[in-house]
Amino acid sequence: MLTGFFFHFGRYTLLLKSMWKRPENGAIYWQETMRQMVSLGVGSLVIVFIISVFMGAVTTVQTAYQLVSGFIPRSIIGSIVSDSSILELAPTITSLVLAGKIGSNMASEIGTMRVTEQIDALEIMGVNAPGYLLMPRIVSALIMVPLLIMLSTALCIGGGILAGHLSGIIESSVFIDGARSTFKAFNVGFAMSKAITYGFMISSISCYQGYYTEGGALEVGKSSTKAVVFSCILILLSDYVLAQLIL
Repeated sequence: MLTGFFFHFGRYTLLLKSMWKRPENGAIYWQETMRQMVSLGVGSLVIVFIISVFMGAVTTVQTAYQLVSGFIPRSIIGSIVSDSSILELAPTITSLVLAGKIGSNMASEIGTMRVTEQIDALEIMGVNAPGYLLMPRIVSALIMVPLLIMLSTALCIGGGILAGHLSGIIESSVFIDGARSTFKAFNVGFAMSKAITYGFMISSISCYQGYYTEGGALEVGKSSTKAVVFSCILILLSDYVLAQLIL
């Protein structure tokens, strides 16, 4: 098992190294990066919107349920929901969902190109296949995942405000006052560091699994599943490590 880990880690490192060669045509790389940004970013807006709003709403309702004592001010609900959204809910939960959506898409797309020998054709034509296939996807993930997580944070807090107002649990002004009272810019920076880390993990691991797919359609599905599973595991592991090191 340990031997297999070092084998895959070494091959993963060499694959990332090989994509840094000078691009044959910068314009083509730029176009592919823009296409991937639209696919990853715009294509994920709906799912991010849905999960973020409901995460904030559920967190507000459950927090209010636990704060049954009249000695605790209601504004603490806004503090808990906003801090939880910034530090954990938006970065981690959203990244886990994105790992299932964009990670499986990357792995299956590149894996299909591998089993249909399209990657072999690129190499025969003298194209740096790792650079052309991996670089645009990783760069687009490093840009779009943090932006999606920023949007998710805002929607999560907005969902909490909306749920509190509609259910009569807490007034919007009281919620906002509580959120402002405990807001720290450092938390936002920490969340963005997590977002960049998660974006790199999702894209690089998914591309690696797809790039080394062998066989046919069945193996493409297995590579896609492995990409999602490994990405989720490393997201949760890095979540703990980053919290331990930075907080």
